[in-house]
Amino acid sequence: MKKPKIVLTGGGTGGHVSPNLALIPALEADGWEIIYIGSSNGIEKQLVAEVGLPYYGISSGKLRRYFSWQNFIDPFKVIKGIFDAYFAIAKIKPQVVFSKGGFVTVPVIFASWLQRIPVIIHESDFSSGLANRLSLPFATKVCVTFPETAKNLAKYGSKVKHTGLPIRPDIRNGDVDKGRAFCGIYGDLPVLFVVGGSTGSAKINQAVRSVLDTLTQKYQVIHACGKGNLDPNLKDHPRYCQFEYLGIELADVLALADLVVSRSGANAVFEFLTLRKPNLLIPLSKLSSRGDQILNAKSFQSRGYSAVLFEEDLTSESLLTAIADLDQRRDEYIQNMNQSEDANAIAQIVELVKAFSEK
Repeated sequence: MKKPKIVLTGGGTGGHVSPNLALIPALEADGWEIIYIGSSNGIEKQLVAEVGLPYYGISSGKLRRYFSWQNFIDPFKVIKGIFDAYFAIAKIKPQVVFSKGGFVTVPVIFASWLQRIPVIIHESDFSSGLANRLSLPFATKVCVTFPETAKNLAKYGSKVKHTGLPIRPDIRNGDVDKGRAFCGIYGDLPVLFVVGGSTGSAKINQAVRSVLDTLTQKYQVIHACGKGNLDPNLKDHPRYCQFEYLGIELADVLALADLVVSRSGANAVFEFLTLRKPNLLIPLSKLSSRGDQILNAKSFQSRGYSAVLFEEDLTSESLLTAIADLDQRRDEYIQNMNQSEDANAIAQIVELVKAFSEK
């Protein structure tokens, strides 16, 4: 029997790719043939190559909301991308397209709409990104991560469904002993894991290192500090280990962690929720973002899943106070997370996809 086909699309950042990758095992188990459409030279091309999916690269231009000379060139890239995507969709003939967002998805969604191919969009953040906002009118279904987002999109009616965020299954399979061996951590002190996002955070790095002597009296500290941000003076610290980036080791480090300090990207906060890790979120400020991390953090704070320290309030003293409070209330946070119903996003999305398998 011929397998139904699904096109996955999304790119520009790892956050627009990893939820797609999380869906792959469940979609394959459900009998789908999976093809990926992304940009010709984006991060998604490399990530998808690692899992061996057929890949179609298209032209794409970034949808900027600020002045740049590239704004005069990129509309032509987007137009070319629509033609690229149209011919790719026509060749693949999928039953459904699933989009995770990012500027590369706009041509794919529009080309699919022109050919009457159903499109399911997923929005990771509390507030919709520009690419998804442009694509919403052409979507058949819109999955959202936060319940508040569904309310904000009420005008789209039954098209919108709150599913939560697909988290890759391997994040649940971390091994504490492997984490200890990887970090060289032994002893009975609780473990504090600090991560500033995939590229690190200079402000979080500075704040943590400024109070490291105090923190390491009570914790073993693991610090994912971002590329080029290692501090050679701390290389041999007995209770502090630092890494530029954590790949497959992340699951083991998270399994080992008792507390987490982090930015509040959607993928990160849902990984902490999935693993029931008490966490302190320090969202990226509006000075360097559209404020989506602030909204993500406030949503998790309101539901009792996370503590929040805003970047504008981040000092050595406020960081120590916030970590101490998180530690004192860790059981309360775990209890609140245990009541969450956001852990079955993959199953919910696969059920939505199934509706198009015979169309």
